[in-house]
Amino acid sequence: MSFEHFPDGLGIGVPAPRLTWTLPKGGGSQEAYEVELTRAGRADRTGRVAGRDQVLVAWPGAPLASRERVTVRVRVWTTDFDAPSDWSGPSVVEAGLLDAADWHAVPVGAAWDEDPEAERRPARVRKDFCLAGPVTRARLYITAHGLYEAEINGRRVGDETLAPGWTVYPHRLRYRTHDVTGHLTEGANTIGAWLGDGWYRGKYGFDGGTRNIYGTDQSLIAQLEVTYEDGTTASFATDGTWSAAPGPILTSGLYEGETFDARLHDPGWATPTGSGAGERTPVRTNSRDLGTLVAPTGPPVRCTEEIAPVEVTRTGDDRHLLDFGQNLVGRLRVTLDGPAGTAVTLRHAEVLEEGELATRPLREAYATDTLILSGRGPLTWEPRFTLHGFRYAEVSGWTADLTADMVTARVYHTDMRRTGWFECSDPLVNRLHENVLWSMRGNFVDIPTDCPQRDERLGWTGDIQIFAPTASFLYDCAGMLDSWLTDVGLEQLPDGTIPWYVPVIPGEPMWTPIHPGAAWGDVATVTPWTLHQRFGDLGLLRRHYPMAKKWVDLVESLAGPTRLWDTGVQLGDWLDPAAPPDDPAAGRTDRYLVATAYFAHSARHLALAAAALGNDADAERYSALADEVAEAFRHRYVLPSGRMTSDSPTAYGVALAFGLLTPPQRHPAGDRLAQLVVEDDARIATGFVGTPLICDALTDTGHLDIAYRLLLQTECPSWLYTVTMGATTIWERWDSLRPDGSLNPGGMTSFNHYALGAVADWLHRVVGGITATAPGYRKIVFRPRPGGGITSARTRHETPYGTVSISWEQTATGMTADIVVPEGCEATAELPGCAPVALGPGEHVLDTAKLAIQAV
Repeated sequence: MSFEHFPDGLGIGVPAPRLTWTLPKGGGSQEAYEVELTRAGRADRTGRVAGRDQVLVAWPGAPLASRERVTVRVRVWTTDFDAPSDWSGPSVVEAGLLDAADWHAVPVGAAWDEDPEAERRPARVRKDFCLAGPVTRARLYITAHGLYEAEINGRRVGDETLAPGWTVYPHRLRYRTHDVTGHLTEGANTIGAWLGDGWYRGKYGFDGGTRNIYGTDQSLIAQLEVTYEDGTTASFATDGTWSAAPGPILTSGLYEGETFDARLHDPGWATPTGSGAGERTPVRTNSRDLGTLVAPTGPPVRCTEEIAPVEVTRTGDDRHLLDFGQNLVGRLRVTLDGPAGTAVTLRHAEVLEEGELATRPLREAYATDTLILSGRGPLTWEPRFTLHGFRYAEVSGWTADLTADMVTARVYHTDMRRTGWFECSDPLVNRLHENVLWSMRGNFVDIPTDCPQRDERLGWTGDIQIFAPTASFLYDCAGMLDSWLTDVGLEQLPDGTIPWYVPVIPGEPMWTPIHPGAAWGDVATVTPWTLHQRFGDLGLLRRHYPMAKKWVDLVESLAGPTRLWDTGVQLGDWLDPAAPPDDPAAGRTDRYLVATAYFAHSARHLALAAAALGNDADAERYSALADEVAEAFRHRYVLPSGRMTSDSPTAYGVALAFGLLTPPQRHPAGDRLAQLVVEDDARIATGFVGTPLICDALTDTGHLDIAYRLLLQTECPSWLYTVTMGATTIWERWDSLRPDGSLNPGGMTSFNHYALGAVADWLHRVVGGITATAPGYRKIVFRPRPGGGITSARTRHETPYGTVSISWEQTATGMTADIVVPEGCEATAELPGCAPVALGPGEHVLDTAKLAIQAV
């Protein structure tokens, strides 16, 4: 049993959380279910409910009240068993604070004067309190203006970092619920929190960044609620009785890095006996609309892996260069012991240039951490309120030997559940897939960012629009992206314009003021539909439907009666490899062709969403609009000869993949696309828009062999070129590192950008062979299409219903395939040369040679 998109329900923010369960193995399909809710010691059951629903099923009882805790169990009746199943194990859901009236905390922070335009030393705030007796339950509800890390009696609360994450703070500030019962003791206690600037008031954005985007205060908002053994309660919330003091963090910024002076740190500062009382001053109370506090819908950012350096090289008397063998996002943890005042500096970069850190691509993100030792013995330290994108690090200021066991890279990202795996017989393709995975990890840091290392790291709408199918296979990202899409809706302009990136921050002169742009704005229509299809979440689709409709209505008004969107600022096929380094929008494909194609694509998706939601009138209206736009597209951009006005792979890719051509036009368009690819020796000639589409466009028009040639090309530009150059993540540009080893001279040269890794969705469906044909993978088609010398592949995905997988291998007589269908799902196997085979839940072994004999 799970609740919404959480494995557990602590602090859930909806009063009627939807329920999901998987079926017992071997049970077949569900015919009915019964849910039991136990609240306040009383168990209530729904009785037998006929139906197949088992994913995001409506809450079957009275809504939860704030703080209410309910134990939930389910049992099912299935087709292959006469009796009901055993009851599932008990799962507990507990509501957070569901109403603004539940809060009495106020924001508190340092009261001393600060220069709002300068770097400011972060504060720590704390409160001493006394508990009158033994505690049976304690909850800490906590958030901040800025970032926080909380401690109670010297023990860390939770394990998340960069909390509370980045939302459109004026409208939504997330709080998190922690069970802190085990942190407390009868008598004297202390709660404290480290504070950081983060996105709230730190310097962020382009060209030197902007400070104080959301405010100038750095404040904690916390409410500790305690229940004693005798049933009485007590509450300790942030208010004017708290105190503040400067902490040992001297400076901290997401781009800049962090400086920590261990001489100023008392490890027991958040305990009743901690020192530093003389430095404390009363806090300043600040303001917050408590109605904007919301519970999270996805997991927090956490450390998910630790990586030791593969090589440590001394490069000077006090310098060491570390190679971790993997471009990652995170921080270094060091263990050092030296004289008081010794300053050890940690610098970070993704690549080397002439044996030194290549920091030019970071632009004004200095990515530098400094530790000043206390001289009081060995110290293990890592920064708290910053993250870096790096494979290499330089440690300077340390004259002794530096060994690999003294430094660890800790990997951080939103701690989503891994759900997708793929590997095949080609090791270069496997490394490409790993690169996609690592780029997703590094850029899913509370929001889906473009890059994790330079002075940008923004939630670009176009990037996730094209990558969402891949992302939703690899990880359960529904809750995280649902939250981010909520912010997209909040940032949508009154006329329907979707910003280039969300949350919106200053971006003069190119990105501010905001203009509507194709492919980027279409995140409003395409991405909710993708998430609905992959996770079976109709509620998500419903929540974001008004945003999608406003977007399509805006584009309809901009296009006018011609149905051609041929005006305004457009990025076109961004980063087409033919575009000059200083003008990445100047590709081979008419940017208005791209805009009109996306207009039709979005209108079609809006019609599909309307139909799924039962809005027949909208479904009919927007389906007709999509047909009109497609007809206008053909009239303007398809020549009588069958060629397109932009004779480029991206033009044919969008026309074919978006279904904009008539049946007679599809065959010659596919042939011309294949010809263009072959004429360029199967090197990539597409940018952000064309790259996710081109392999499908080739495959669906009978040119699977050309799609494989494109995939397996190793010359620049290509997917595997980056692999042969040692890439361990996906690059922003096809030639971020040029064949001669030099860096691309463009100002945008990231080595960790997931967008061009959207080809992994094609790997999962076409090479691997798994395609969802009903929401949530309720229906599945297994259709592997081998080629390019790849002789085997294994693909697995954890669907909402359970595990789906296929492992296929070519043999002397055809293909064998081991297939697993989740309980409660239906599937069809379409193996090469064989008629479709219907499959039920369970494990299946198919051999095309035997299937062919059976067919005869």
